[in-house]
Amino acid sequence: MRNVRLGIIGLGHIGQVHLRHSLKLSNAQVVAVADTSSKALKKAKDFGVKKTFTDYAELFKDPEVDAVLISLPTHLHLKCALQAAEAGKDIFLEKPIAVTVDEGKEVISVAERNSVKLMLGYPLRFNRDFRQVKEDLENGLIGDVENVHATYISSGPFFHRADGHSPVPVPDWWFDTKLTGGGVMVDLGCHMINLLRWFFGEIVDIKGQFGHRFGMDFEDSAMCLARFESGSLAVINVGWFSQQFTFRVDFLGSVKHISVEHMPPRMMSAAFQMLTKGVSNFFRPHLDELQHFVDCLVNDAAPSSTGQDGLKDLEAISKAYKNRILL
Repeated sequence: MRNVRLGIIGLGHIGQVHLRHSLKLSNAQVVAVADTSSKALKKAKDFGVKKTFTDYAELFKDPEVDAVLISLPTHLHLKCALQAAEAGKDIFLEKPIAVTVDEGKEVISVAERNSVKLMLGYPLRFNRDFRQVKEDLENGLIGDVENVHATYISSGPFFHRADGHSPVPVPDWWFDTKLTGGGVMVDLGCHMINLLRWFFGEIVDIKGQFGHRFGMDFEDSAMCLARFESGSLAVINVGWFSQQFTFRVDFLGSVKHISVEHMPPRMMSAAFQMLTKGVSNFFRPHLDELQHFVDCLVNDAAPSSTGQDGLKDLEAISKAYKNRILL
């Protein structure tokens, strides 16, 4: 079994998460990172990464890099994925796949043309409770799911520091829909859509109602009604309007009802989990998805979620934007 040599591009919050988890993989090694922040690069060096770049194009020239984890702002996904594929690097790309549906198609096309693997970062598929629900659904233990209530509420980019008083500065690109593709529906809604598609198949119809609490050009809350090819109906409720984090999915079936929460543990619980397991339960799915990606490279298998998954998520969101419910 070969050791996969990874390069990480983008060391913001999720990039730092991927860096820490990548260092725990037994069949992978982080050989290089790229970021414009000298502080972030220093932190990577402190973790033992020897090669650091301020220009990710230089990282692609390194023959020691087999695959890259791309954790850049959405508007850079297409350009970075294109260069990675042309350099022959397999790609783990953070969601959403791109800013627009057309850009998403181009990401998939360039990966296929260059015969590189492409996986989208959707950790909820690796949450062990959701994997159990998937198994129970396939075995008929829940019955026919009449409807699903899926809620994901957080502060989004508007979160506060630990002291609760000082808001974290928000990068300018968050406020430009030409660079993000939308608001909370793209940021959080794509997670819910991807997860529910995994359970119930493709979305055959979706309608949305969008809120603008903060008066921005993009929505900071959304409620969508989606019907899946299985016949199940889902209410998808996402928002950036609260400092309190809530993530819950209720499956209402003809045999029984199941509810799953994916919540960050309290500080002491997280510390205990880190000490005993090396990772908190909340971030375990992020570690497991990277392990899946690396294992797919080692075994020459197709990863999940695929580029097509990411594209279908974006197509559903685009349809929801067009099919607005006016209340």
